[in-house]
Amino acid sequence: MMDIQKLTKIFFEHFGDTGIQPMIYFAPGRVNLIGEHTDYNKGYVLPCALTYGTYLLIRKNKEDVIKLASQNFDFKTNIPIAGINEKQGSEWVNYPLGVIDQLVQRGLKPEGLDMLYYGNIPNGAGLSSSASIEVVTAQAINVLFNLRIGKVDIVKLSQKAENEFIGVNCGIMDQFAVGMGKPDHAIFLDCRTLEFELVPLELQEYRIVVANTNKQRGLADSKYNERVAECTEAVKYLNKAKSLQTLGELTYQEFVDLKHHIPDIVTRKRAKHVVSENQRVLDAVTALKRKNLRLFGKLMNASHNSLRYDYEVTGLELDTLTELARGIEGVLGSRMTGAGFGGCTVSLVREDCINAFKENVGKRYHEITGLDAEFYISEIGDGVHRIE
Repeated sequence: MMDIQKLTKIFFEHFGDTGIQPMIYFAPGRVNLIGEHTDYNKGYVLPCALTYGTYLLIRKNKEDVIKLASQNFDFKTNIPIAGINEKQGSEWVNYPLGVIDQLVQRGLKPEGLDMLYYGNIPNGAGLSSSASIEVVTAQAINVLFNLRIGKVDIVKLSQKAENEFIGVNCGIMDQFAVGMGKPDHAIFLDCRTLEFELVPLELQEYRIVVANTNKQRGLADSKYNERVAECTEAVKYLNKAKSLQTLGELTYQEFVDLKHHIPDIVTRKRAKHVVSENQRVLDAVTALKRKNLRLFGKLMNASHNSLRYDYEVTGLELDTLTELARGIEGVLGSRMTGAGFGGCTVSLVREDCINAFKENVGKRYHEITGLDAEFYISEIGDGVHRIE
């Protein structure tokens, strides 16, 4: 955990000591264990919250100005209340501003705020630093202004901020995991109904190891929105034979029976990934409940292969990390996690093999790509909460 006293001192250095202590909130990052690119198709996902995340120190000021600073980025700014609905180029402050814009639409009468952020999620790694910023902002302002917005609605408005203000057509998974996570549990979420189940993660002698490719990629600039459009196109073709709104409504057998209605082979491959990935999530939940980690690992491998060949969102770095991981003793499964095109992999590694895993995978990865991977032993953490 971050040294809160040190962070509070930095807050006062930025904004002055007025005698009013800031409220302190934390929202985690997330790793998705399986179920990739299914959320915006209203399918199933299985993420969990991490102990890495974003801290926000916040208090009201009397200046009618929103003051935003971060320990992670050089850019800081003071924005008059009248201008809080205006984007600030491509700067990080657009994430909290997008949330504030959503809260104003829901009746918030904005006042001046001092806001200091600190995150220990690796930037650009695909562990949802953006959703972490959004959710921690929404929940802190929710409490500070006594708005009484429920957690699920906090999650929804955070997603809407990213869709509308940032311009990324993300699904609900990232914000949901950040908001609703629970230690030592995965979240089995139906993205169509938002019904969810907390599934115990009994990893026995295994640990979750996240490996960062350190290939930076901007989600908004990636092919993410292109994949969303391709899935929408697939639904249009399938609607000639079966009435449906999203690919998440199809069983795999239904897809096999109807796939010939999609004339374009690339679009058909995109749909195949989504529908087969949905089934893998269901199978993974069953495997966890039966404490069958070997089956869970096989499903992780199958998920990555589908993302590589059918959805085509992996690339040299992610494929190299997963291939190397699978060759190490004590690894049950390895797959990319997040949007792809860089970011991270997640692997299930036996505890006594972790050091060898990091050393051997890291060395070969550098030889092949010229990049240095970073490894994180991931604990499963709590959703957004106040630090007293």
